Amino acid sequence: QEQLVESGGALVQPGGSLRLSCVVSGFALDFYSIGWFRQAPGEEREGVSCISRNGGTTDYADSVKGRFTISRDNAKNTVYLQMNGLKPEDTAVYTCATPYHNADYFCSLNPALHHLWGQGTQVTVSS
Repeated sequence: QEQLVESGGALVQPGGSLRLSCVVSGFALDFYSIGWFRQAPGEEREGVSCISRNGGTTDYADSVKGRFTISRDNAKNTVYLQMNGLKPEDTAVYTCATPYHNADYFCSLNPALHHLWGQGTQVTVSS
């Protein structure tokens, strides 16, 4: 069964850091791009970051550029999202997903282009 499982979410103070993990099972991560998305209560889901299947392309939402870093370890079937300088507005459920289309240098921040989703992990930034 193809599955994505996120972990690493927590309550953290403003300015703090977290590293989220997205572990895939039931398929080889090597063939897939991965996107990280977030959704706050009452808000639409938005793309945060993505990485192509060979790691050669990454993309970030403007709101997280310079603070978040995405990376992948295909041997561990895991994609990471390092989040530094966290702000209260980063509070949301963070979810990873695979897109319909996968290519060496392609990834997308558009949720509509993704079809296999994890359950999400809660990130709360508050003092």
